Amino acid sequence: MDFGVVLQTDPPASRVLELTRHAAANGFSYGWTFDSHVLWQEPFVIYSRMLAENPEMIVGPMVTNPGTRDWTVIASLFATLNEMSGGRTVCGMGRGDSALRYIGRPPTKLATMEESMAVIKDLVAGKEVTYRDKTFNMPWVGDGWDLPMWVAGYGPRALTLIGQKADGFILQLADPYLVEWTIKFMRSAAGDAGRNPDDIKICVAAPAYVGDNLEEQRDQVRWFGGMVGNHVADLVDRYGAESDMVPAALSDYIKAREGYDYDHHGKAGNPSTDFVPDEVIDRFCVLGPVDKHIERMQELKDLGVDQFAIYLMHDAQEITLDAYGQNVLPALG
Repeated sequence: MDFGVVLQTDPPASRVLELTRHAAANGFSYGWTFDSHVLWQEPFVIYSRMLAENPEMIVGPMVTNPGTRDWTVIASLFATLNEMSGGRTVCGMGRGDSALRYIGRPPTKLATMEESMAVIKDLVAGKEVTYRDKTFNMPWVGDGWDLPMWVAGYGPRALTLIGQKADGFILQLADPYLVEWTIKFMRSAAGDAGRNPDDIKICVAAPAYVGDNLEEQRDQVRWFGGMVGNHVADLVDRYGAESDMVPAALSDYIKAREGYDYDHHGKAGNPSTDFVPDEVIDRFCVLGPVDKHIERMQELKDLGVDQFAIYLMHDAQEITLDAYGQNVLPALG
């Protein structure tokens, strides 16, 4: 089982690099960041340093989207980073939540995301694409690289797309029941599409906080329930609150949601997340002393999870990374 760290590119960028080095020193093999270019610093600039300073680490966004940048720009960014690093990038892809909504634009459609994935992946591989009625490649890429395209999603249509087209599945919560439900749905779609479901990597991403003060831990990561709630609200709008297409374990808690302020996105103390109950935090996140983390990681591993990525937006960052490096990673083999 691999482990990754997910960071916001808050200034100074030197702090992002410091935490990435700290994670790598503790055996973490993936370095991820948010990608909302107005809320935080531009991540692709920082990736070049993350890759150069951590030669064993794979780096990428969790997640980018096809609406912020032209698709050819995204492809060129990844191809350039791959040329510099020996191909150590991964593309986490989504429809665009904070990156687009904050600037007054809606998330992209799944069909648009699917089309963009093929264009970006082929350009990075040195292949010709037809884009905006013009056929071309990036001539400097040469033979190129196979860019892993991992897609984030919760709902039936997104899970179906992941099973049909993606190289990896990112699920942004660590509730074993929902992990099992989404994996089964996604793998069924992969099988129906004639793919080997085992070829699709599975990454669970959620806050993890090692400590003994459960009340403080919950308050530090309550923001995560609000972030997930943004996506769940979209699903409820599409399928309805009582639909069997959306598990009640995922949707019930947002009934008390009253909007969302992206100025506090992904941060402890977010006033838009007071509606998130402790029970949801305990399911979606990984809290408590180190033995509880080992227990949850083993459960996720047994469900087929290939990577656990820690959202590290809380006040015990180094403590948690050290606890994982010294205790959790060795216990998981």
